[in-house]
Amino acid sequence: MTSPVSPSDHVTPRTALPAAQYAASRHAAWLGAAAIITDEVGRVLLVHPTYRKDDSWLLPGGVVEPGEHPHITCRREITEELGLDLPLSAVLAVHSFSPHHPDLQPGTPCPGEVRFVFDGGTLTPDQVEAIRLPHEELSEYAFLESRDAVQRLRPVDGQIMLAAYRARLGNTATAHLADGRHILDVPALDRHDVHVRYRPLWDSPLHRGPVPGQLPVQQAWTWCFVPDGRVVLVADPGPRGALPMLPGGTVESTDATPEDTLHREAAEEAQLTLADPVRLGWVLDETGEVYGGVGPNARLRLAARVTAIGPAAVDPATGHPFARLLTTPTQAAALLGWGPPGARQAQLAGETARDRWGLPTARAASIEEIPAEGMRLS
Repeated sequence: MTSPVSPSDHVTPRTALPAAQYAASRHAAWLGAAAIITDEVGRVLLVHPTYRKDDSWLLPGGVVEPGEHPHITCRREITEELGLDLPLSAVLAVHSFSPHHPDLQPGTPCPGEVRFVFDGGTLTPDQVEAIRLPHEELSEYAFLESRDAVQRLRPVDGQIMLAAYRARLGNTATAHLADGRHILDVPALDRHDVHVRYRPLWDSPLHRGPVPGQLPVQQAWTWCFVPDGRVVLVADPGPRGALPMLPGGTVESTDATPEDTLHREAAEEAQLTLADPVRLGWVLDETGEVYGGVGPNARLRLAARVTAIGPAAVDPATGHPFARLLTTPTQAAALLGWGPPGARQAQLAGETARDRWGLPTARAASIEEIPAEGMRLS
């Protein structure tokens, strides 16, 4: 029996190219490596090079030398630029930059670039004090909120920085980018342009006892736990991006108790039904400046169980819906920009949820957006 003949059997074999010609035919591109490095409240470290004519800033990092691996480049450049030897824990982003991108300086003969962005971790205050710059190359450094960092970077560099930083915050897979844009699914933090905002008041200690009688309670914010141990954050969109926050807000004259504020705000902002609120403590606001200078007041922190999540709705106070995110308590503290006090508060909230309601400790996972139609809770 004759075997069928595949059309490919009639294809003339391709003649092997000489080694030099084959090498010349391969795609060529520059390689670069940089790092996301933050301080304890989540501000991103940028450096100011002396050699850029447009006065733009950069993430710490540099050019991969011939025969060098990008992660070796990144550690070498961090040591040369900052005087620090930092471990790299993950590849946060890989970016492909085309040779015709508008952010290229005119006359630059660039064949394109592939840039790796690594996680350089969080610096302690002592490490920050130890930073030493090569002043012939870098004039200064700064830790900046992500919204401000974007303004100092070239547009494409800002897009890369945000995607990499959000991959770290959201515990998502490595972001793959082409000319600053995601080429795969866009994660929730990028989709809603979520930023971290440092708020100095949150450096204040959490007082565990009852609020003193002479202190009015002006705010009530709550760690809202779903059955798997994660919490709900809401992100308020704005012209400079969305800022995450715990459900809650200002205690209104119509609220008999701060717990009433909690139930009202959670329903309005995130369409949550809550049960069993418990007070974790309070933070002192010494001036009440945000309320017109009312003087010393308390900002209450609570935890509560989420028993239902309804369809997304317009928040009556802002006139638009908020993004609703599910995060671990640790991720929430990082997104809120509360630094070490926030991390301690997140731990306290998680322990309260475990001891009071038997909820599990939330496992590390990617940040998830609550669907517009709501969620059924088991």
